[in-house]
Amino acid sequence: MRKGLLLLAAGLLLTTSCKQRIKVEEKIKVIDSETMEEIPDLAAATDVNNTFVDIALPGPQGQTVRVRDYVGQNKLVLIDFWASWCGPCIRELPHVVKAYDLYHDKGLEIVGVSLDKDKASWLAAIEQTGQKWPQMSDLKGWDCEGALFYGIQAIPANVLIDEHGKIIARDLRGDDLINTIAQQLQ
Repeated sequence: MRKGLLLLAAGLLLTTSCKQRIKVEEKIKVIDSETMEEIPDLAAATDVNNTFVDIALPGPQGQTVRVRDYVGQNKLVLIDFWASWCGPCIRELPHVVKAYDLYHDKGLEIVGVSLDKDKASWLAAIEQTGQKWPQMSDLKGWDCEGALFYGIQAIPANVLIDEHGKIIARDLRGDDLINTIAQQLQ
């Protein structure tokens, strides 16, 4: 009897999780190089209170990394736009690492989007700065499609997304990043 109840409860949890994931995927905006030109103001399209735009770019080992694989599976997803050559990014990364260390087990995932052009520099910076989260880059520098989709004009930049796919904040720094994440995870 107890085993049957446990199996039923596990089945209900899986069903609920799958339904939540489907709801998020139905709202995802997919913008690519062709449709990007049809949107007059990408920054406004990806502003706070809008549904996030999916980004799919190569990861460090050449695998495709997609933001949508993390939204809905986590309470919060932070898309962090950065580059190894960006001094302000490197100075901000300790705060991002701290946020990850404090809140990853409580539902935060970070996805790094690098505006690097040199793969070796990108990979070295990931290791040197202690970034343990998924990373992606098309190695096109300022022409990075992910950055273009979000209207990124300067880095560091970030976008905070809730579990329903809604953008809830942009460009959080330092203690503001930590405090906003803490408030959202209460």
